[in-house]
Amino acid sequence: MNTRDIDENVTAELARLRDSIDNIDAAVVHMLAERFKCTQQVGHLKARHQLPPADPGREASQIARLRQLAENAKLDPAFAEKLLNFIIAEVIRHHETIAAGEGESAGAGTE
Repeated sequence: MNTRDIDENVTAELARLRDSIDNIDAAVVHMLAERFKCTQQVGHLKARHQLPPADPGREASQIARLRQLAENAKLDPAFAEKLLNFIIAEVIRHHETIAAGEGESAGAGTE
């Protein structure tokens, strides 16, 4: 079957749905960008006060919270947990990079 064989109503509905998906994807990217702006600030705060990049207690409570939100939204909680774990790993990596940079800044000129 080629695209000429598909009913034009189906093609129009498919295009409408794909437009919505594209809009949602754009919103997700923008929301993640905002989230990472906040977590960068957290990373700088932690580095200034010599706090560890990771916070296992906070991470565990966030995972539990997100799993519950996913269940309520009829989204697979395991998928939501995998997504959050991926995001958390990236945040921790950023925090480690920030801490290393702040440590270098603090040590500059002391030798």
